[in-house]
Formats: sequence, structure tokens, C-alpha cells
Amino acid sequence: MSQRDYTVTVVIPAYNEEQTIRAILERVAATGIPNEIVVVDDGSTDRTRQILEELAQQQAVPGLKIFYHERNQGKGAALRTAFQHATGDVIIIQDADLEYDPRHYPELLQPIDEGLADVVYGSRFLGAPRRPILFWNMVANKILTLVTNILYNTILSDMETGYKVFKREVVADMPLHARSFDFEPEFTAKVLKRGYRIFEVPIAFNPRDYTEGKKIKAHDGVIALWTLLKYRFVD
Repeated sequence: MSQRDYTVTVVIPAYNEEQTIRAILERVAATGIPNEIVVVDDGSTDRTRQILEELAQQQAVPGLKIFYHERNQGKGAALRTAFQHATGDVIIIQDADLEYDPRHYPELLQPIDEGLADVVYGSRFLGAPRRPILFWNMVANKILTLVTNILYNTILSDMETGYKVFKREVVADMPLHARSFDFEPEFTAKVLKRGYRIFEVPIAFNPRDYTEGKKIKAHDGVIALWTLLKYRFVD
């Protein structure tokens, strides 16, 4: 599969991202890679919805499709809605903030282009540039990734990464139940159990601090651990 013979959908879950939604959509479109961009506004209470409606009316972002949740349901629920409407052969998950850089799309797609992978993870821990903050978040990510590796006999470096790229067939018949940040462990567990080929590539990372954005809390880590354990034995 080469980049010329498949289509790409970028899916973006968004909740109260009025400060960044316009910029991230412009950056995604500027790559020239996506055939469609599916945004799910997950019950935002700020100006995110109004900005999305303005962009749609202005036809400012090629291939933009917008769907709305009337109330906030969580990242996992927003992604599940997005997957239902994605038509591309390959799906790229893009967070609505500016922590992950869409200029990495060519590197993320390359293992699929070369027939090496069905799923690609953009790893924040493989040596690419990053902003050095949030030590305890890094520790939590490392612990969750270690548990993943032990339970599923793999050697991932960043299970919790927001950059996940995969052939649409991967989720076509995959029962996903996550409603919040438990999406990452559920998706990873089911990909590994189904034997899909995962490839990791290094990505730069510019995290927001606690005053700038939404961060995974301690109870989310507990839920993630439980999710990894649960899906090791059930589907």
C-alpha cells in the first residue's frame, strides 16, 4: 500500500478547545494529506462549536465534516462517533490541542506505505524533541506501558500516545466501549490480542501544563490499569 492508493481520514475529538481548534485544523489541512477531516464536538460549552460552524460556512478547511454531541461524553465516545463517519482507508487520530504536530503525518504513514504495519503509534519516548515538563505524567505513562508489555508480551514505548494511525479495517469490527481516556488501553489491548502489526515512530511533543489544558488524573490511571487487565481476559 503506497500513499497514492489509499485515502486518509483525520479524526479530531474536541471539547472546549476554542483557543486551538482553528489553528489545529489549519495545520492538519496544510499537510495536504487528509481526504477528509472528521471533527466531533463533544458538548463544548465555550466557543468551539461556533468556530467550527464558521469554518464550515466559510469552507475554509477542505474535507471538513463536523458532528456534535449535545452533552460531554468523553474522548472515547467522541472517537467512536468519529469512526462511524470516517470513510478513509487509513485513520489518523489527532488531538484538538497543539501538543501533537501534524507535520509528522508522513513519518506516521510510512510504515503503512511500506507494508510494515497495520497500526502505527507516534512515540514520545523514542528520542524526538519534546518539552521537558510533567514528570509524574511521564512516570504514569511509563507504568501503564510497562503493564501493557507484561500483559500482552510486547515492547511498546508509549501506549498512551495520542497519535494512533491505523487501517480503517482495524476498527470496523472491533467492539469499543471506552467513553473517556480509557480508549487508549482498550484500543491497544484489542489491537494486540487480534495480532495486528504495530510499528512505533518517534514524534516531537509539546505538552500543555496543568494551567493550559486537560490532563489525565490519578483516577484515570487506575481506570487504565483496570482496562488493561480486563481486556487481557475478555473482549
